Amino acid sequence: MSAALADGRVMAGRYLRHVVRAPEEIVIYFSLPIMFVLVFGYVFGSGMSVPGGGGYREFLIPGVFVMTMLYGIGATATGIAVDVGRGVLDRFRSMPMARSALITGRVTADLARALLETAVLVVCGLLVGWRWHLGLGNVLAAIGLLLLLRLALSCVGVALGLATPNPDTVSMIVFPLAFPLSAVSNVFVAPELMPGWLGTVSEWNPISATTTALRDLFGNPGLGSDSWPAEHALLLAVAWPIALIAVFGPLSVRLYRRVGQ
Repeated sequence: MSAALADGRVMAGRYLRHVVRAPEEIVIYFSLPIMFVLVFGYVFGSGMSVPGGGGYREFLIPGVFVMTMLYGIGATATGIAVDVGRGVLDRFRSMPMARSALITGRVTADLARALLETAVLVVCGLLVGWRWHLGLGNVLAAIGLLLLLRLALSCVGVALGLATPNPDTVSMIVFPLAFPLSAVSNVFVAPELMPGWLGTVSEWNPISATTTALRDLFGNPGLGSDSWPAEHALLLAVAWPIALIAVFGPLSVRLYRRVGQ
């Protein structure tokens, strides 16, 4: 077990060094959520309605945190697809290292990046007027939920990268997969303001569950619904990621064993 953990740390260091050597990748992934904050927060914010009242930017920022975790699938899937396409995984298999090191290292690196992204977005949110109101314990709990979601989405990204070992194809799949999840959620608009059936879909969206839980923990506006998903958002914010890990974690291991066969 200790050898497997050590191998996983080595692989995590490898992925993080790639990020340091290609900082433009971080800039690209940061630019989209920051752009959403500026465009929706300032251009459309004055015309947006928040259930129960409150400022739209305080409503928006928790959703941007979650959306950033979601779009991290792209970096994970592309990194894995590049390794598969270049035959790196085959070389790793010939080395005396734990088979689990690739996946654990990638996921560990993703969580480290998620912490950095969250820190940057907290600063960005504070600059545009967002605040948390319920104490440091709730803030730490909210960050824990974000990392749990990122862990689950990293498993999805690893499986996608192994199943589609072509970086160009992966990039074409990620956006059509991630965009509807963020658009049909409560990140930008409250489900109560959507058509009936679309609002129901939005409330049960995993992205909506974590976003609602974060708003609750931060004390931000947007908790106007009395539906079951809204009242049990914290439960769903834990259950959805665990379900994704239970499905895509074993699937990633199975796909990894089949690479090169």
